[in-house]
Amino acid sequence: MTDSNLLKVGSRKSQLALSQTQIIVNQLKENFPDLKFDIVTMLTTGDKILDKPLPKIGEKSLFTKELEAALEKNEVDFVVHSLKDLPTSLPPNLTIGAILKREDPRDALVVNKNLNFKNVSSLPESSVIGTSSLRRCAQLCRNYPNLKVENIRGNLNTRLKKLDEGDKYTGIVLAAAGLKRLKYDDRITQILEPNEMLYAVGQGALAVECNKNNEKVLDILEVLNDHSTILRVIAERSFLKTLGGGCSAPVAVSTKLEEKELYLTGAVWSLNGEKHIQKTKSVTISSDEPLRKKSRVMGESHAEITARNISNNDLNLSENLGILLAQDLIKLGALNIISEAKSINEIPNESPKEKK
Repeated sequence: MTDSNLLKVGSRKSQLALSQTQIIVNQLKENFPDLKFDIVTMLTTGDKILDKPLPKIGEKSLFTKELEAALEKNEVDFVVHSLKDLPTSLPPNLTIGAILKREDPRDALVVNKNLNFKNVSSLPESSVIGTSSLRRCAQLCRNYPNLKVENIRGNLNTRLKKLDEGDKYTGIVLAAAGLKRLKYDDRITQILEPNEMLYAVGQGALAVECNKNNEKVLDILEVLNDHSTILRVIAERSFLKTLGGGCSAPVAVSTKLEEKELYLTGAVWSLNGEKHIQKTKSVTISSDEPLRKKSRVMGESHAEITARNISNNDLNLSENLGILLAQDLIKLGALNIISEAKSINEIPNESPKEKK
């Protein structure tokens, strides 16, 4: 950088991505008023290919690869992601340097603005629900077999337009966090609780990725970290990594941290929702170990997250919770379900409940 107080920030070009990046920049400006920020936008593979379901594109890191390439070339100092878009394994020289306080991680039903249905249970037989997520698709098929589930792609605004201006979809299911960040709270017909729909790993959380050896940037990003969110998402990400899931298989979670007890629920489904394995596990978080920031090994991370201002013992407990829960599901046959889903590797044109 020619200006030592200037930081270049990588972001996708969508309205939601830029809104999320601005949240990061605003918080950093509050803590470091002398710093200046230049937002560098770019399109990712997932932004460019809109005519296929995400799992059928056949590539990983659909919404992150181009941003990470810019980071590795030192064209930007850090990049902002929706954490759920970040794979559980990052390029070897990169890390997640900050996780902000989580927005609502749940999913939301949005009904066509010209219809008056109040919840998913009230939708008529054979109503079409749009989603680009295998996870949502499988759970909808299992819990609401009277509905049809079809693919819908595009950014949030595009999907809302497709919903309202066409006659194909009765409703769509989206992350509540995105709707709230873009001030579309009034479009939320129903928040889907975890007992109705478990959410994606990391959903609702913002992540800042940087070079793991860039001590200056890591020190700056540290102020963004939210203790509870980090412990929850480390458990979620280690669960997913141990299972070897991703966008090509229906895997979902929910977490909560109550006092000192961290609870993790994890599940896998077949694409049509008929096969299902789910368990819950918990661990007691100490939260009282003295911080050992200066003694940490450079590049040390948990589930690819570097959080040097949080107890190392707590980070280990969270990571191990995810691993142990995944191992429990593996003993019950989870890998067979995931392998079968990956072999199909697409959301069918017809409702997945027709896949046997």
